[in-house]
Amino acid sequence: MDRHDPETRRWVTEAIRRVEADAHRSCDTHLHVFPLPTRWGLNLYLKDESVHPTGSLKHRLARSLFLYGLAGGWIGPSTTVVEASSGSTAVSEAYFARLVGLPFIAVMPASTSPEKIALIEFYGGKCHLVENPGTIYEESRRLAAETGGHFMDQFTYAERATDWRGNNNIAESIFTQMQLEPHPEPAWIVVGAGTGGTSATIGRYIRYRRHPTRLAVVDPEGSAFYSSWCSGDDTVTAPGSRIEGIGRPRVEPSFMPTVIDRMVQVPDARSIAAMRWVREVTGRDVGGSTGTNVAAAVEILREMRDAGEQGSVVTLICDGGERYRGSYDDDTWLADRGLDIAPHLEDLRAFLGEG
Repeated sequence: MDRHDPETRRWVTEAIRRVEADAHRSCDTHLHVFPLPTRWGLNLYLKDESVHPTGSLKHRLARSLFLYGLAGGWIGPSTTVVEASSGSTAVSEAYFARLVGLPFIAVMPASTSPEKIALIEFYGGKCHLVENPGTIYEESRRLAAETGGHFMDQFTYAERATDWRGNNNIAESIFTQMQLEPHPEPAWIVVGAGTGGTSATIGRYIRYRRHPTRLAVVDPEGSAFYSSWCSGDDTVTAPGSRIEGIGRPRVEPSFMPTVIDRMVQVPDARSIAAMRWVREVTGRDVGGSTGTNVAAAVEILREMRDAGEQGSVVTLICDGGERYRGSYDDDTWLADRGLDIAPHLEDLRAFLGEG
């Protein structure tokens, strides 16, 4: 039996060319120096993933997932692409689906920010909203079966779709960009976990390239990752995170606890305070998950400073603050949810004057 279809193969070849051409058109993301007192002998860097064409770290993941699906024979010229997402991955996948001419459906919690929904629709995607975030996986499988489509399933395939050995992944990019810095091998890299794919890529790359760098993974309130990592129980569940893009109500298949050196749990109020503080100090408009990253980075820097250590810490700007004007940037939204960021903002502002 011969199942070779030359027309489909030609379509897949052209689709892969288009996806890879997108990467060639895009420069690497910037590595910004965060201003710290020089007397500390410490450096903090923010790798700005918000400058990708779709405005977030998830652009890298979406590209890898499309290449994985195309090369694996799961995505063809008439495939409806379906994804379960809290927003940013869906924005990026809608972009790539349009790039190769395929329909796209995003299955998302009803609480997803209107700004993200508008971006998905701008790129031609459709949004299927569910009240219970825990049902997004089942709904995605149902819609994929109903349409004869393909469920991308970022939470399972994120760590598999990206080549962690190199090939211009985010870890390789960080270490390349750090080569001429005062402390070129970071003491710590700090990232959040949504699918777990970014931390899995960075953690494996660090070991593979034999770097002494340690990996800290941050987790917001309401997420299952932190308690699972501490207890070693991967069946732990939780209510879910209010910080979009990171934290999950269950431990996702792409999450690799064995490559993580430290986990830091960050209260939501501190994440949002750090988001606003970054804008105050740097002028860069960042989102809530970036705030979670920076809050943990500050904790590590304080520890290093108090111990008399010198070195560098790298974390990520995951996306821009313009996606959260109606939520994290809205004081009424915060008050309605009992989030008091004032004491955290005061502590962060005092940080730069310490020591």
